[in-house]
Amino acid sequence: MNVRLAVGLAALCVAAPLAAQAKRQPRAKPESAAKDTATRTDSARATTLSREVYAYEGGGRDPFLSLLKSGDIRPLLSDLKLVGIYYDSRYPARSVAVLRDVTNTKIYRVKPADIIGRLKVTTIRPREIVFTVQEFGFERQETLTLAKREVSP
Repeated sequence: MNVRLAVGLAALCVAAPLAAQAKRQPRAKPESAAKDTATRTDSARATTLSREVYAYEGGGRDPFLSLLKSGDIRPLLSDLKLVGIYYDSRYPARSVAVLRDVTNTKIYRVKPADIIGRLKVTTIRPREIVFTVQEFGFERQETLTLAKREVSP
């Protein structure tokens, strides 16, 4: 009996690893089960919503931005100093004015129709520059004049 037990245990020790290594054949699913799985994976996908987004790409300011919170208020007309003008009498549209912001010493070189913040350069004349100030939907005209040269005796 001891011999039989020893032989049985030896056969079991050899057969167990072989059985574990054997590959299992996947069972074939019926067609209806395959269709159910396909519909379940389609419905289980994340639902994406397409939302319309409005982006304003017009020439002026965005009408949906707050006028109070927008950062394009600077520079103020009172902060600008007219430093110099290059006036072209033959082609006034080519004239250039040089402005300096006294608060942060930033230099602006502007031509007619340029926009700086809320200020639009309307015309450049030999000794002055005319701005159109756009505030809260209204427009007004302001002028900066070049400082007079004083000749010392």
